[in-house]
Amino acid sequence: MRIWELFQMAISTVRANPMRTILTMLGVIIGVASVITLVSIGQGTSKAIEKQYEGLGTNLLTVSLRGVGRATQLNYDDLMSLEGTAGISSIAPTMTSNTSIKYDRTTESYNVIGTNDRYLELQKGSIGSGRFLAEADLDFRNHVAVIGSEVATTFFGKNDPLDEEININGYIYTIIGVLNSKGSNTSGTSLDGSVLVPLPTMSRDFKLGTIRNAYVEAGSADQISRAQTVLEAYLYNKFKSTSGYTILNSAELISARQTASSTLTNQLVAVAAISLLVGGIGIMNIMLVTVSERTREIGIRKSIGAKRRNILLQFLVEATLISGMGGLIGLLAGVGLSLAWPYINPSQETSLSLNVGLYAFLFSALVGVIFGLYPANKASKLKPIDALRFD
Repeated sequence: MRIWELFQMAISTVRANPMRTILTMLGVIIGVASVITLVSIGQGTSKAIEKQYEGLGTNLLTVSLRGVGRATQLNYDDLMSLEGTAGISSIAPTMTSNTSIKYDRTTESYNVIGTNDRYLELQKGSIGSGRFLAEADLDFRNHVAVIGSEVATTFFGKNDPLDEEININGYIYTIIGVLNSKGSNTSGTSLDGSVLVPLPTMSRDFKLGTIRNAYVEAGSADQISRAQTVLEAYLYNKFKSTSGYTILNSAELISARQTASSTLTNQLVAVAAISLLVGGIGIMNIMLVTVSERTREIGIRKSIGAKRRNILLQFLVEATLISGMGGLIGLLAGVGLSLAWPYINPSQETSLSLNVGLYAFLFSALVGVIFGLYPANKASKLKPIDALRFD
């Protein structure tokens, strides 16, 4: 018997019991759709991580102090003396405080960052209007500020903020620049919602006197290991311990976050794949019922010359057709849900993979073959005389 004839018979059987067929396919549909959707969300997350780090490059080191007290403070001049040595091209120490900022009758809380003139370049930000902090602003402790696009919109709307004065922690600062919108960086902070002021000015006005974070840029990605070694030696020599500080390598950090995202995605996919197995068990159960219902039909076909392999293939094709149809519907549902997900959850990107969709569909067809083999084999072993006597 030709394969096409077997498919025609299988289609006729499926059409004869549409509701039972749909319910049988449901596990396969859910399994395939879940695998495709979860993988697309996982790949979208990985690409979002790449975009975040792409803005900073792979040659950036972030130094953070964890301890407390004067023994765990960075000295600005000592830190800046490392600039230009051992592959270190630029250093931007920072102080940060979430502070209420006032302009006219509007008061809002934003991050105030005290830093130097290198900070904007290291963060890969850009000036929209005005200028950024200059070395002279640090030397003379000028009360000047550069504001992010979100801060500018909150206080000034569409008006030009340049040369306007804002109240920060009880001190008046003159706005000298406005940043272009950039979005959140890898640490979760945002230049858009920040106010940047000269580090010495902030140290005096906020009575901080403590530098606990610094961004260090190596000359190139090839020099980052050397720069990290020099930083570790400097910090260990200063604090006599490795427990009071951390140095984050942006290249290592993106790899770690992508690995974590991939691991989580694989775990979710494994859980979703269980639905495919459950669907396969459902197919096997229905096929066993079908064999029982069509025992007399099998007996008649065998009595007029149908061979065992013809019966085996007939039921195997039916099981494969049901699982394949379920896989196809699940594929379409998974693609549709993946495309719709960013509209449902705007903060989550998705990235469709044709390979994953193809593998999920092929796996669903394979499930039909594997779980349809036992019922088909059982049907093919029926003896014509016994089958004809079955009522």
